[in-house]
Amino acid sequence: MPEPADDLPVVTAIHLAPGRRLPVRAVEHAVAEAGAGLVGDRYHGSRHRHVTVQSAEQLAEAAERLGAEVPASGTRRNLTVSRDSIVRTPGARARVGEVLLEVVRVAAPCRILDDEIGPGAAAALHDRAGTVFRVLEGGRVAVGDRYEELPFEASEAAQRAAASRAAASAASAASGHRPLP
Repeated sequence: MPEPADDLPVVTAIHLAPGRRLPVRAVEHAVAEAGAGLVGDRYHGSRHRHVTVQSAEQLAEAAERLGAEVPASGTRRNLTVSRDSIVRTPGARARVGEVLLEVVRVAAPCRILDDEIGPGAAAALHDRAGTVFRVLEGGRVAVGDRYEELPFEASEAAQRAAASRAAASAASAASGHRPLP
């Protein structure tokens, strides 16, 4: 039985980083542009890495493994939701605020986390580092917005993921960039 709409996870934090290795800044809301990502974030305009989403519940699990706090800002993920794990199946979709997202891949923890959070942080976040999404429908997302994973069939999600990869590869080839794997 699905959870009632009032019991959905909510966005607890939004972080944007203007550039690589530059400090993230917490914001109350952000604008997501379809096909481009979050305005003001270092990945805005990238081919497919538009928004990263993580779970506060999984951050708590990582902190328990690490034996130290794992702050939402320390992971450099864009959105943190209040609970549950985040959908990871490529092609699956989720809605957060006005924004429709599609899973690209699992977000792998970076070794930089060991410098930023503490030794062992990347290992503690293994399988808990969230998901990378592309923005299909843009809009505003704000702290307090509901995060809802949309029902899907695995074969349908796989077809969407393949079509998205093909479109991204074609766009990359047209612009002279290396195609996606």
